[in-house]
Amino acid sequence: MTDTADAGAEGPRGVGRIEAFSDGVVAIIITIMVLELHPPVSGGMDKLWTLWPVFIAYVLSYAFVAIYWVNHHRLFAHATHVSNGLIWSNILLLFALSLVPFSTSYLGEHHFNRDATLLYLGTMLLPAFAYTWLQATIGATGRKSVEARAYHRATMRKGAFGTALYIAGIPLTFISPWLGITCVAIVALFWFLPKSPFDRLFDGQKTGQPAAGRTTSRP
Repeated sequence: MTDTADAGAEGPRGVGRIEAFSDGVVAIIITIMVLELHPPVSGGMDKLWTLWPVFIAYVLSYAFVAIYWVNHHRLFAHATHVSNGLIWSNILLLFALSLVPFSTSYLGEHHFNRDATLLYLGTMLLPAFAYTWLQATIGATGRKSVEARAYHRATMRKGAFGTALYIAGIPLTFISPWLGITCVAIVALFWFLPKSPFDRLFDGQKTGQPAAGRTTSRP
């Protein structure tokens, strides 16, 4: 979609409205996920233990959504005005994230079988593509400082690596669903960990040299 001539008329105030709306949607998504955790009718730890697939799926998805929220917030710090591309890429991201509760519930209820894992991997890929479009839009229309350019360069590279792991998880799932889930867990852990020497591969920095900007986390 192309931007209209007055696309930047809303300025930072419009950017803030979009971010606030996104925060509300993400909060609802997390609430829906926790409502899928139904306690067993019968008492006893043995009955509670049967919920382990549902709980693991919930924890993984909660981390996934939380990382997106953190980085959405940090990404919008580089946005300066509202454009059509920003609006619709953000809407697409929220749509993709809204599918997470369904695939999470399906994954847990079906005990991480092949079909459920493939669906879950697809749910991981959709927000990754949408976020890439959103970040590219903000990179093109937002702040142009050295720090902003370093931020976009590092996180885009890191995001591409994570997306590649999701894609690799699809054929691995046909060997074992746990291999596909492992790919998802590695990506979440990879983005969740604090900045490490490994992150400098994406910053374009050598180990021991300070990076131009702090790399943040996105699945």
